[in-house]
Amino acid sequence: MKAGDEIPPLTIPVTRTLIVAGAIASRDYQDVHHDAELARRKGSPDIFMNILTTNGLVGRYITDHFGPAAVLKKVAIRLGAPNYPGDTMVLTGTIEDVDGDTVTVRVIGANGIGNHVTGTVTVSQGSAR
Repeated sequence: MKAGDEIPPLTIPVTRTLIVAGAIASRDYQDVHHDAELARRKGSPDIFMNILTTNGLVGRYITDHFGPAAVLKKVAIRLGAPNYPGDTMVLTGTIEDVDGDTVTVRVIGANGIGNHVTGTVTVSQGSAR
C-alpha cells in the first residue's frame, strides 16, 4: 500500500429508515432528521442525514477495508450536499500517506447532487489480538 492507491468504493442506499435510525441512535432529535413536513417548513425538500450518521458510515468504510484490527486515530470530515432519502452515497478513498502501520486516507462520499462528505481519516492497522 502506498500514497495514491485507491480503496474500493462502498455504495450506501440513503433510505428514510437509515436517516431516522442514525439520528435516533446518535440522540440527535432535530426535526429535520425525522419529520419531513417540519424539514420542508425550514426550507429543506425532505429530511436529511445528520453528521454523526455520516461520521459512522465513514468509519465503517475505513474499518471494513482495513479489517478488525484497525483503529481509527483521527476522523476529520466536512459536510457538503445533503443526503436525502432515495439517493445513493458512494464512498471512495485514496491513500494519502503511509507511515509504518498508520495510514491516512482521503475520503469522499458523493451523492446525486454533489459531495456529501469530504475529509481525511487516519487509521492504525495494528495487529489482531
